[in-house]
Formats: sequence, C-alpha cells, structure tokens
Amino acid sequence: MVRRGLLHLTLVHLITIPVDNTSVNPARSIATAVFQGGWALGPVWAFIVFPLVGGALGAVLWKALVPSDDA
Repeated sequence: MVRRGLLHLTLVHLITIPVDNTSVNPARSIATAVFQGGWALGPVWAFIVFPLVGGALGAVLWKALVPSDDA
C-alpha cells in the first residue's frame, strides 16, 4: 500500500510540476506565496476553495449514497 502511495505521489509530481508548478502541500504553497507576494498570491485561492468544494461534495455524496440507520 505504501509503495502505491509513493508511486502516485511521484507521478503527480512528474506530470504536473512541468505543466503548472504543482505543489501537493497546500500549506507550503500558501506560505511560499505569502512570502513571495505579488504574482504568487494569484493562484492561492485554488488551494483554499477546491479542498472546501471537494469536502462539501464528498459530504453530499456520502449522505446520498450511504443509507441512514434511522428506519
């Protein structure tokens, strides 16, 4: 299981860093952008909004797909 996770992380970096300088650690990306300032703060909204949207979508799907115990 660990090997698959490491392979996945390696592939994410190899494929997306050349395209858009991806960072898979939002805390690192936000901190670097704050210290850099200027242009680096532009894409920071994505590191804040997309995890919130993903969490909300996951909650809605879980509520819709998992039957409740209230019978």
